[in-house]
Amino acid sequence: PTLDKLLDQMMTQFEQLNKNYEKGHGERLYEHLRGRVKSEASMEGKCKRKDLPLTPQSALRANRDSVGLRVVCNFIDDIYTCIDFIKQWDNVNVYQEKDYITNAKTNGYRSYHMIFDVTVPDEDVDGNIPGHYFVEVQLRTIAMDTWASLEHEMKYKHKIKNPEMIGEELKRVADELASCDVSMQTIRQLIREED
Repeated sequence: PTLDKLLDQMMTQFEQLNKNYEKGHGERLYEHLRGRVKSEASMEGKCKRKDLPLTPQSALRANRDSVGLRVVCNFIDDIYTCIDFIKQWDNVNVYQEKDYITNAKTNGYRSYHMIFDVTVPDEDVDGNIPGHYFVEVQLRTIAMDTWASLEHEMKYKHKIKNPEMIGEELKRVADELASCDVSMQTIRQLIREED
C-alpha cells in the first residue's frame, strides 16, 4: 500500500505541474503520464538477475525502480523544462540522472532517466519515519517513446533470427526519429518567433 500511495502522490504532483504550466503558458508541458508499481514477481526476477538476496532491502534499495513513471512530452525542450520544475519540488531529491537524449545509448535508445529519493510520512523498509523511497522517472518525446516501446516488444517477445541486421535497422530508425524531434523543435521555435 505504501508504494501505491507513493505512486498516486507522484502522479498527482506531475498532473498538477501540467495543469499549472498549461494555465501559465496555454499549452501542456507533457502529453502522456504513465505510472506503475513493479509486481512482486518482477522485483524478484530483477534481484535474481543481479544476484541480490530476495529481501525488501534488495527490492527497494539496491534496485531503485519499484515505483516508475514515464512522462511523454511533445518536444525535447519540454523534457528539460519539466526537469527544471521537478528539481524545485520540496519532497523530492534527485538521487541520480542519466541523459540518454544528449548521449544516446549505442542501440539508439534515447530518454532522460531520473531516480528520485522521495520523503513520505510512512515508515520505510529501514524503519525510518518519515520514510524514504526511490522512484524512477523516464522523460521522453513521443518519438522516443514509440521507438523504445517497439524495440522492447521486438527484442523481448520474439526469437530474432538476424539480431545484427535488426539492431542496425533499429539504430537507423532511432537516429531518424531523433532528427525529426530536432526538426519539430526548430519548427516550434520559428512559429513562436512569429508571434
